[in-house]
Amino acid sequence: MKTFKITLLAIITLIQFSQVKAQNTNSAINKIISDYLDVKNTLFSGDGNATQAKAKVLYTVIAGFPVKAMSQDQKTIWAKYADKLQFDSRHISETNAIGHQREHFASLSNNMFTVVKALKVNSTTIYQQYCPMKKAYWLSETQDIKNPYYGAEMADCGKITETLKPVTK
Repeated sequence: MKTFKITLLAIITLIQFSQVKAQNTNSAINKIISDYLDVKNTLFSGDGNATQAKAKVLYTVIAGFPVKAMSQDQKTIWAKYADKLQFDSRHISETNAIGHQREHFASLSNNMFTVVKALKVNSTTIYQQYCPMKKAYWLSETQDIKNPYYGAEMADCGKITETLKPVTK
């Protein structure tokens, strides 16, 4: 009976630890998504200085991602894209030239979408949107098209190409 209680306690502890690890990964990814959306929204507004500041925050969060809390499958995905996400967010953070920021944003958006879709831990609906003029994608928290590549010049140019529903675990 004593062995059974110890085994049961060990199993419960392991389950709780796994849930804490998942919550850490979930909250960290959702923080990255939120910071990415801040960059997207400042690009839409056409404010290179604000975009630069938001990209610095995004870069810092990506660089400090708690990899140890991830499952092995998640680590494999993250390892494949972390450097790419850091590269583009760093480049966006190093300039206030909106055109250059938008160039790197296209690559950042493609990699973000791949990571978010593969990790399946987003807590809100994410819309992948596409600009046919730029031939580039971005992620959005709303169905409304607010094109970060052209801003007010062509605010509603684009369409939703895919929807990632929130993941509940």
